[in-house]
Amino acid sequence: MKKKLSALLSVVAILVVMGLPGCSFLESKFNSFKGSLVGVSYTADFYDNYGAQFFTASGDKIDIDGNYVDDGYDTEGNITSSLSSVITITIDGKEIEACGNTVIFEEKGLSPDIEFSLTDVESDSSGLSGLTSISKAINKFKNYFGKSRVVVIQSQLGVPIRAYSGDDVYWEIPDDLPKMTKLMIDGKALYIHRANFEIIDTELIK
Repeated sequence: MKKKLSALLSVVAILVVMGLPGCSFLESKFNSFKGSLVGVSYTADFYDNYGAQFFTASGDKIDIDGNYVDDGYDTEGNITSSLSSVITITIDGKEIEACGNTVIFEEKGLSPDIEFSLTDVESDSSGLSGLTSISKAINKFKNYFGKSRVVVIQSQLGVPIRAYSGDDVYWEIPDDLPKMTKLMIDGKALYIHRANFEIIDTELIK
């Protein structure tokens, strides 16, 4: 009886979550699933450490894969491996091996907010923001459903490259890609590889 009740509650919870509008977590999973099946158009822009763009590529189907290297043997004699810093980018069947440079993968339909300028960031000590433990829990929960945020991307030496803004922003760290962050901005995917970045609540920006 307890098992049936637990299963029923799980199904209800899934249905409730799927029924919530603007659920960026589910949008991200669907985006990855769709890309694996039929492809999603992306533009890949490559930058050096000083923020200078030196290469760009685009395609109707782009896949990004991590590469593993053998580390040696464990105590039981099994070969161990770890994720290397090299990524393989497949663009419409053609490959690029990349390592070390900043790469921004932008889904078709997403564009930087070129008019954005970061002038001031400050915290508001009133309300829940003054209760650190509570606000951390709330912000962690809100991230799964997206919230209004600004994304500032810099080169590895701190030179500003791009800024995006959206009413519904979610981020996650892919398990199988080195030094990569995936964001969903108003339903469009943005992958950032080897870059400094800040994801800032819009309310903090004057």
